[in-house]
Amino acid sequence: MIIETNNVVVFDLDDTLYNEVDFLISAYKEISIKIAVEINVSNEIVYEDMLEYFYNRKNVFEDILLKYNSHLKVPELLNVYRNHKPQINLSEDRIEVLNFFKSKHVSLGLLTDGRSVQQRNKIEALNLNQWFTEIVISEEFGSEKPNINNFKHFEDMFGSGNYFYIGDNIKKDFVAPNKLNWTTICLKDNGLNIHSQNTTNVNKQHLAQHNISEFSELSNIVF
Repeated sequence: MIIETNNVVVFDLDDTLYNEVDFLISAYKEISIKIAVEINVSNEIVYEDMLEYFYNRKNVFEDILLKYNSHLKVPELLNVYRNHKPQINLSEDRIEVLNFFKSKHVSLGLLTDGRSVQQRNKIEALNLNQWFTEIVISEEFGSEKPNINNFKHFEDMFGSGNYFYIGDNIKKDFVAPNKLNWTTICLKDNGLNIHSQNTTNVNKQHLAQHNISEFSELSNIVF
């Protein structure tokens, strides 16, 4: 195989390759069915209540069990949330960019924090293994971002090259790759992000070198 580039592009997962709220919605739908079966009401009603509690920043699981006088326990709902098979998809712009990088023989890595089962279920649902040759999940690796070792792992795997990191969380995504002289790129919040991107009182070292609104802009930065 002819290698056309020594560029290495490492992606964050949640709120970068897909909207994390989609995972939450998928989990809420499954949980609402579990509650509805017990109390004999429409799962759609339960689901709408859960969403309302979420957007009003309430304790969703405690409040929904209390409202419907359910005998289920919060740990049972958490278990469903963390371990269910999510109904999530990659958007067309993500697919186009990943296919473009693959066609150019760019080395692609995935770096995500979270529990192994939960993150692996997301990766499987999004069919990401067809693009990414190296995947690091914090629970499996033993440390979380912004630990610099999580990023240096990719340098150990792929060797010398031009490294890029794409993420969304200004608190932990960019400080380590900035120290490693990677090119860092922040995907701006589209209004659905879980984590705030308010840069007030944020150290400059934590900010990305580039900010993009459209995923398709990546191609022009990497090439």
